Amino acid sequence: MVSRVIPVETFDLVIFGATGDLAHRKILPGLYRRFLAGQIPAESRTIGAARSVITSEDFRTTIDEPIAEFVPKSRQDPAAIAQFLAQLHYIPIDAKGEGGWPALRDLVRPNVVKAFYFSVAPSLFGDLAERLHQHGIADATCRIVVEKPFGRDLASAHALNQSLAAHFSEQQIYRIDHYLGKETVQNLMAVRFANILFEPIWKAQYIDHVQITVGETVGVEGRGAYYDTSGAMRDMVQNHMMQLLCLIAMEPPYHFDPNAVRDEKLKVIRALDPVEPKDIVRGQYLAGGGQGSYIEHSENPDSRTESYIAMKVGISNWRWKGTPFYLRTGKRLRSRASEIAITFKAPPHSIFDNPGGIHENVLVIRLQPNEGMTLTVMIKEPGPGGMRLTEVPLDMSFADALGGDLADVPDAYERLIMDVIRGNQTLFMRGDEVEAAWAWTDPIINGWEARGDKPRGYQPGSNGPDDALMLMHRDGRRWREIKE
Repeated sequence: MVSRVIPVETFDLVIFGATGDLAHRKILPGLYRRFLAGQIPAESRTIGAARSVITSEDFRTTIDEPIAEFVPKSRQDPAAIAQFLAQLHYIPIDAKGEGGWPALRDLVRPNVVKAFYFSVAPSLFGDLAERLHQHGIADATCRIVVEKPFGRDLASAHALNQSLAAHFSEQQIYRIDHYLGKETVQNLMAVRFANILFEPIWKAQYIDHVQITVGETVGVEGRGAYYDTSGAMRDMVQNHMMQLLCLIAMEPPYHFDPNAVRDEKLKVIRALDPVEPKDIVRGQYLAGGGQGSYIEHSENPDSRTESYIAMKVGISNWRWKGTPFYLRTGKRLRSRASEIAITFKAPPHSIFDNPGGIHENVLVIRLQPNEGMTLTVMIKEPGPGGMRLTEVPLDMSFADALGGDLADVPDAYERLIMDVIRGNQTLFMRGDEVEAAWAWTDPIINGWEARGDKPRGYQPGSNGPDDALMLMHRDGRRWREIKE
């Protein structure tokens, strides 16, 4: 199966922070891939803006290396790279001063789609928004893209939203969460709402529980000081995992429309139950395997910041009351794996005298690696000897099922940036959604800080602290093994 490539309109995309790590690892290589695929018109331009005082030619030279490193060799076409680099421009800019803004105003064209990507610290969002308007660069049709973190609590998130709202309408603001751009995450909506097979049983009556896992093998070395101010709750649960939970739990929107989808996600967040202390396990990885501990990497011997968190979450609405959602994420775990596992209830009565019992059906959506879906079902074990049952997976790997080369599939940033140019906000968070997530998260964080809770140590290369096993065990359930 070959994906269709639909070109976008001609655009000017300004990337503030264009010399930074995100621009080099994701944004610019992703734009090259979209250009190579024929999605970006030749007349479009990407304008880098940062503090570094370099020329456009210098800037183009620095992009060769990221393309070589982050684009598959099979997609590195010298002629296409040269044409793409010719679209790049650069303006030295002072986010808090006046330097560079008149030159940027003269470079940005008035008759094309205009987008401004704030790949900078959130403390600069307000300054950039103000100067874009002060110098007449932005207008009512332009779009701005802002990276997380969207605050570190409700108060800061509200202040951030207010600073952007002073200059841009909500319809112009694109809060990007790359998890929502993943192919498998979007397929979750397709599986739910395009197949009558699942939607009638997508409720507490038939689903026993849901597990959402995001496991990483890396630690926080090299960015420990920054991570120690956030932790797994702020860094992963409040945004990425919250979005996954919303897509699983949301009601069918009346239409696949940006506000309709986000309205339903907001309802889920507002229906989340407060989390009791007994339903949360926090951990810090210890030293091992020739690697240092979290305490060493954070350079804070008194750190109480979690590198791992597991929690049990309930949703008080008609669809989900009584079905627990178990969330866990952590650093230095056994494998790098992200998945959603929906475990259906066992049949109310078994007609089979099966030694192994009847296992629940489990739908597993693998986000990374090896994107795809697996549904485990019970079948008769082949051969004579009576009706013996065994569990088998119905496995759909994207690479096998869709055919072709997965190198052709756009990554999350590619897809989301093209959605910005199209003006499609479906996969971007709305301001009230962000604030509702923090309103639920703040009491949890404030609670363990007030109690002085200390994270439990866990061995690197494990599945996390032993206490996390008990979180499930007391409910008569087990975590799925973290494996690639």
